[in-house]
Amino acid sequence: MSRRGWFGALLLLVIIAFGAGLGLWKYESIQASAEASTSQPEPMESVMVATAREIEHQHTTTSIGTVLAVRSVLLKNELAGTVREVRLTPGQIVEAGTLLVALDVSVEEAELKAVEAQAALAKTVLSRRQTLTQELAATQEEVDRARADLDIAQAQIARTKAIIAKKTLRAPFRARIGIADVHPGQYLHEGTLLTTLQGIGDAVHVDFTVAQQVAAALKEDGSVDVFVAGQTAPIPARIVALDARIDPTTRNAMVRARIKGAEQAPAPGASVRVQVPVGPSRTTIAIPVSALRKGPGGDQVFVIQPDEHGKTRAHARLVESGAMVGDEVIIHTGLSANEMVAASGSFKLRDGVLVAIAGEQGKGNQLTLLMSRR
Repeated sequence: MSRRGWFGALLLLVIIAFGAGLGLWKYESIQASAEASTSQPEPMESVMVATAREIEHQHTTTSIGTVLAVRSVLLKNELAGTVREVRLTPGQIVEAGTLLVALDVSVEEAELKAVEAQAALAKTVLSRRQTLTQELAATQEEVDRARADLDIAQAQIARTKAIIAKKTLRAPFRARIGIADVHPGQYLHEGTLLTTLQGIGDAVHVDFTVAQQVAAALKEDGSVDVFVAGQTAPIPARIVALDARIDPTTRNAMVRARIKGAEQAPAPGASVRVQVPVGPSRTTIAIPVSALRKGPGGDQVFVIQPDEHGKTRAHARLVESGAMVGDEVIIHTGLSANEMVAASGSFKLRDGVLVAIAGEQGKGNQLTLLMSRR
């Protein structure tokens, strides 16, 4: 064999030996890594847990309502005339009988003096006729005519006074004055809107609509909760009236509730959210909102349970959730009372993962409450 052949064979043997050595090193490295991984502890996630608890819950529906004053009017003039005096200060609270707008009644006052003079004359004539009748100097017909003239004059006085009263607008009840744009010297046609008067009292009304099925279960003196924008606490209200007619277009019924204590109620005309109870209350399961996870397969929670070796693990379970009650959510199906679920930190869990319980959600709040009571 030539020298070139021996050199090629030797190079091949070197390459084979190098490859074998590299493979052996890689195999030993993999084995060492596998042994190291088996000796490492299983990954563990730390979470706060909560216990599913039974509560009495009543299903509710929400409606948009409008706040109304118990007494509210649009102030308009019944008769045409020129404005003589204006006492409309927007936002001012006036008592019943307070003068608001006075129209010019100079013509009516002159007419009143004329008819009062006619009435005085008619009264004198009647007295004279009655005296003459007793002396047989006047007939009964003349007495009746004189009495009729007096009655006509008195009726004209009443009519003129009524016209003067209609041209003098006064507050019909204790109320708050709305925005007005009326000025002395301004001519007003009949029925001109002058301002609005919102009654001031110890209550306001809230009108809202509900579906006919819901309205059928409501009764007078039933309770509803009113929520005002910017406030978290509800305002209690009582149902005072149910409309006897169902709207044929929307199939909804109008309901009126009353809020007592007008100082805590919103202003008339404000929009509010009304929470209306539907049906009887029932026992259901409640868990913290943080324990509920939304997924493509539906709502789920992670139930914390020990496995056959006594290790605590998280198991995903599909549930049917309902309405929120404060910081909790109602669970209709899929969970039983006293089961433990992952609350804070549940977002980092997966099915079957080993968990470490960092604490129970709600226990700290209870401890703080006990300390504050002490």
